[in-house]
Amino acid sequence: MYPTLELDYNKLLDMVSEMGYRLMKSGAEIYRVEESIQRLLQAYGAPRGEVFAIPNCLMVSLTSPDGRPVTQIRRMPTHGTDIYLLEKYNGLCRRLCRETRLSPDSLIYPIFVDETLRGKRPIEALPGQFHYGLDAVCEAVSDCLAAGVTHCILFGLPREKDAVGSSAWAKHGVVQEAIRAIKAKYPDFYVITDVCMCEYTDHGHCGILCGREVDNDKTLEVLAKTALSHVEAGADMVAPSDMMDGRVAAIRAVLDEHGYETTPIMAYSAKYASAFYGPFRAAAGSAPSFGDRKGYQMDPHNRKEALKECALDEAEGADILMVKPALSYLDVIRECSDAFDLPMCAYSVSGEYAMIKAAGAAGLVDEYRIMCESALSVFRAGANMLITYYAKELAQAIQKGDIG
Repeated sequence: MYPTLELDYNKLLDMVSEMGYRLMKSGAEIYRVEESIQRLLQAYGAPRGEVFAIPNCLMVSLTSPDGRPVTQIRRMPTHGTDIYLLEKYNGLCRRLCRETRLSPDSLIYPIFVDETLRGKRPIEALPGQFHYGLDAVCEAVSDCLAAGVTHCILFGLPREKDAVGSSAWAKHGVVQEAIRAIKAKYPDFYVITDVCMCEYTDHGHCGILCGREVDNDKTLEVLAKTALSHVEAGADMVAPSDMMDGRVAAIRAVLDEHGYETTPIMAYSAKYASAFYGPFRAAAGSAPSFGDRKGYQMDPHNRKEALKECALDEAEGADILMVKPALSYLDVIRECSDAFDLPMCAYSVSGEYAMIKAAGAAGLVDEYRIMCESALSVFRAGANMLITYYAKELAQAIQKGDIG
């Protein structure tokens, strides 16, 4: 073994890099270069390293005895290499060295189901998105699967609304029937359901009112009943988005009591009272008829509060935490991701999507590249999964290698 760790490993990297250079300059085949370097490493008693050779680049990575990675990347002369191949191999090397990885499996597509509709109807506030009738919801799933997306989150638009949102937990409610339709045709497609009252109450608030204020504790019972009805219909996961205190514990208790101990809960943990929700509220018919939601959604000024909310949801039994919106709260995603061991979801909300679509349509930005870069930033910040209206397009971008 070598007497001085840093000096010897650096010398060894220089040596194998020089040997690789000479072999490649002489026209040796790539696999011969890689084999020769491995043999040299073995001869010097170094642990087996990672060797990656392409026509214009050589990368050697070793792990020193104290566990430190030692890597050297050396660019080789191209000697007139065809420019197409040069660009191709540069791209391969860049992808090899990416620090942030994305997969279509980490994307969740929102689907809006309208109980009054047959077929599908474009959503004016969200270009490229649709309302689906119960007879057409499987078309949305088919499109997801064709793009490589295997997860959705359902939002329901009921035929009738009342003060307590009773259609939210109806056995044959819009979301419950949508789940059954999807599972009958695509049993392996993963269905998450949004659990909230705003789409079902005639006042548009996320809970039961006491006068003009939302009664937190009365709302817990109906949220738990709604979540249970979704799971009984076949939902794979429930996602309470109401921001009532104690709702994760209430839902977990009811699900466990009815034998659904393994059904996970994805909590909208740090949900801010944001201006970015406008297009969604138009699409879901869920805007409050008076006041706002600042009494139960978070103040955008607050960062530490997000940590408290995540800690409460973790203690109550949440399986996944969420930050919503995404782009304006990347610092919160990072901090919460670092602080908790649970998977972290982010929701790239309707306003984020609508702005990119509008700027792209006006020719102000490259919509495709902005879409990719925005999603990448969310994962780089620490998210493990992303709810996004661009899920299908992003899955295809990942498959092409443009991101991921």
